[in-house]
Amino acid sequence: MRLVILGPPGAGKGTQAASIIKEYNVVHISTGDIFRENIKNDTELGREAKKYMDQGQLVPDEVVNAIVVDRLKKDDCKNGFLLDGFPRTVNQAVSLDAALENMNTKLDKVINIQVPAELLIERATGRRVCKQCGHTYHIVNNPPKVEGICDFDGSELIQREDDTEETVTKRIEVYEKQTAPLIDYYKAQGLIVDIDGTQSIEDVFSDIKTALDKEIPKA
Repeated sequence: MRLVILGPPGAGKGTQAASIIKEYNVVHISTGDIFRENIKNDTELGREAKKYMDQGQLVPDEVVNAIVVDRLKKDDCKNGFLLDGFPRTVNQAVSLDAALENMNTKLDKVINIQVPAELLIERATGRRVCKQCGHTYHIVNNPPKVEGICDFDGSELIQREDDTEETVTKRIEVYEKQTAPLIDYYKAQGLIVDIDGTQSIEDVFSDIKTALDKEIPKA
């Protein structure tokens, strides 16, 4: 099973990805992880990516594409994979399709987790994190027993800098600008599976599983 998972910041992609790879025994491929792995191992592609990252620049599509394709060719991807964080643009999607065609394979489905912007902002701005142990709370959905204090070690809870309304709004705007054309691109191929991300974690995964089992029966 070869999948891509899409969704705006805060939609719960990471949580659902963990359930998908466990259920379907596929490899979770996060661009952030493979960038770090290549840089750590000092590969040629890693050095090329680091050159741009050290200058605070976006890594060019051709470098990102090469790093992802290199990862897809590894033996552990033979049973399938879940791409998370790639592709981000139509250009990257076109390159991915070409690379998969050269490998005599193709994507099976693209999971698109949909959550309205106002709910994403509410989720993010209500998030609080323990400054010591890192445990995460939400002031409405999952509050600590004592306001502002971690249940586990009594440390202060803080709001991360990237969880402010202004920052979250900008991240959503960037995502929508980059990804709306990408969703249309995959819809034209009949690959998009729209999932209601406003539900509980369990219900979201149940909908994903139902859609995947219907479209791609497990062997």
